[in-house]
Amino acid sequence: MATDIAAAAEALLHARRENSRIDALPEGARPTTVEEVYAIQKRVAEARGPIGGWKVGAADPQAEPGTAPLNVVDLHLTPEPLPASRFHVTGVEAEIAYLLGRDLPPRETPYTREEVLDAVESLHPVIEIVDTRFTRLKGTDLLSHAADQINHGALVVGPALADWRGIDPVNQPVRLLLNGQRVVEQVGGNPAGDPVRLLQWLANTGARAYGGLSAGMIVTTGSCTGLIMVEPGTRIMAEFPGLGAVETAVA
Repeated sequence: MATDIAAAAEALLHARRENSRIDALPEGARPTTVEEVYAIQKRVAEARGPIGGWKVGAADPQAEPGTAPLNVVDLHLTPEPLPASRFHVTGVEAEIAYLLGRDLPPRETPYTREEVLDAVESLHPVIEIVDTRFTRLKGTDLLSHAADQINHGALVVGPALADWRGIDPVNQPVRLLLNGQRVVEQVGGNPAGDPVRLLQWLANTGARAYGGLSAGMIVTTGSCTGLIMVEPGTRIMAEFPGLGAVETAVA
């Protein structure tokens, strides 16, 4: 029996509308393949309004990437505090994101690495807020969590670095501070390795069903610090020396 994509999407949308939580997707509506995950994501994203970006990552440098579209409503371009009531759980990750200055529509010939890089307008430090529509993180099967926007809550986008060609993300230092206290300091840290591989995969494969990538979209490329859980009232700052810093608070 085919997975009920519509029922899965409606369960996730209802949890968002009512700010409620579910133990699991309904019987018969739990994805069993990556293709079903992406079909559920697409229904949810299209119901929530315009898509302004993407999250993309991979478990290691050789692994197939995974992705989820990000709605404009979840993108935050200022350090204004985010209300804790908006999230069920609150995790934070420091990440590096690419802002596109040119469209990358689907085409028969795959985009090369340089073509994708030439479409990038600027680099940004970002903080991803991790959340879930389920009762807890890792509370149900992995594919259901992936269908739920890969546990996305919000993306706080820091200032642009237009002269970004000299930045080497694989060897980029990063610091994460909570209430002014340094909790992570390291170099690199993204398990996917080179994030440009992820961006290229997204242009050629991951975003194809949405008509490709568009100028103005922001693409965040995975955690450089690992997931850190925070409590309401926490001030969060991610620093990438030479790239920039971004901060927010969960009020």
